[in-house]
Amino acid sequence: MQTSETAFLATAARAAHLLVDGPPRILDDHLATALLGPRAGELLAYHRQHGDHPILAGARAQTVVRSAFAEAALAEFVHRGPSRYVLLGAGLDSSPYRLDLPGVPIVEIDHPATQSAKRAALAAAGIDTSGVTFAPVDLSLPSQRSFVSWLGVVMYLSPAEVERKVADLAATLAPGSELVFDHVLPPPLRDAAGNDYAAQVSAVAAAGGEPWRSTWSPTDAAAMLSRHGWQVLAQPSTRTAVPAAMWERTDALRPLELAALTHARLAA
Repeated sequence: MQTSETAFLATAARAAHLLVDGPPRILDDHLATALLGPRAGELLAYHRQHGDHPILAGARAQTVVRSAFAEAALAEFVHRGPSRYVLLGAGLDSSPYRLDLPGVPIVEIDHPATQSAKRAALAAAGIDTSGVTFAPVDLSLPSQRSFVSWLGVVMYLSPAEVERKVADLAATLAPGSELVFDHVLPPPLRDAAGNDYAAQVSAVAAAGGEPWRSTWSPTDAAAMLSRHGWQVLAQPSTRTAVPAAMWERTDALRPLELAALTHARLAA
């Protein structure tokens, strides 16, 4: 399998947030550019030259908001006691190397091709990875209280695949574990800008061999989780996933009604 192109595009969007958008900053991903490796110049040029374009601005909004929300939930989770941080479909997520997580075991799960590109970029940037375990997608996690971040992945899986993974996590993780994932909303729940973004971006992803394969309403996502012992804690939209002050802006960044986040806890 080749390295995921969508992983590079999402990381470029996070990196470009610091270069193109003004204050307030929703996410300070100062390592994202390094993770792009030799492709940084190419991928960031689009945002530098066309930063006001609705699709590029939309990509930045989606990626920084989902990461900011998940990282805030992780910080609260870790504060409550011993824990493990699991990045499911880790892509080029830089959070293990940015966040202060002393003593927290970290597991990145992804396809070997994507992991290889990421590890090369981390090494080239001199970033220490000694506290991180890189694991294949078929890893069976041992039971432990864990926070699972599953960002930018669910839309590329079928509904059955999503439910199987949720069931697998419930069967292996310790009670009290938490899960955060983002999911594209069905067309009737999107606004016009969200539907326009979905039409254009999903076509590009499909042409690159990564088609969007599922959408979830918050109600359907909650019902699916409940079937496997998860209790929903929050289901914010892009607008409500971060403090309202983050949208008091003079740049092109706007919250699309395109996707939602779901945060759930595994019941005892």
